[in-house]
This record gives sequence, C-alpha cells and structure tokens, in this order.
Amino acid sequence: MKFEELYVGQKASLQKTYTAADVTAFAGISLDVNPIHMSDVAGKNSIFGKRVVHGMLTAGLISAVLGNQLPGPGTIYLGQDLKFLLPVYLNDDITAEVEIIEIRAEKKIVKLSTTCTNQDGKTVISGTATVKFNG
Repeated sequence: MKFEELYVGQKASLQKTYTAADVTAFAGISLDVNPIHMSDVAGKNSIFGKRVVHGMLTAGLISAVLGNQLPGPGTIYLGQDLKFLLPVYLNDDITAEVEIIEIRAEKKIVKLSTTCTNQDGKTVISGTATVKFNG
C-alpha cells in the first residue's frame, strides 16, 4: 500500500481464537508465568473466576493488524495506549480492529484507534496507536 492511499476512517481487522497452547508459548517467551494464566485452580480462585489469557498476548493481535494490513508491511510502532476492559478467557474469539483517525503527511505518521472485541461483541481492549509509515 502506498502512503497516498491511506485515509481517515480506513479500517482493517484480524481474528484469532486464543488457546492454552498460545498462553503456554507466550509465557515461555515473555517469562510471565503468573498463575492466573497458567493454572485452572489459580484462575478459578482469582477475581476472573477462571484462567485468563495474558493481556499483552491479546494486544499483540493489534500489532499484527498494523504490520500486516493497515498501514501494512514496514510499519514502525511509535506508541500504543491500552485500556484492558474485560478479561479474555481460553478459547475466546478475539477480533482486533484498527481505524485511522489522523494522518500527519509531512512525517508519514498515522494515528489509529485500536480495539479488541470478543465473540460476544464486548470490547476487551481499547486504545490508540501511533505508527510511522515505512512502506
């Protein structure tokens, strides 16, 4: 995609179902082995009532949309604000959507709203990303 093809209001999304294997792999990479992610018992005894997916693993789906779709390959992350609104449970279907809300043409900087919703249409993460177009 060319920078000139970007416009305010443009959207892209990606969906993923998070499994226990995803959580285990992320824990190994990130070293975040918090029991609420790794243990059914700890999850059940937590405020969430069952085991939950890492928030940052879920937020990683936003990065996948930015780097693969909009703005696309070569995109450089400059910043991300996130609000974790609801837990994500094992086997939840999460859709990450980004929407361009501002374009600074002189520096090829793009600001996007970012959201992750679950299979029930509830927003689990919201925020904004700032990226540099490098395509």
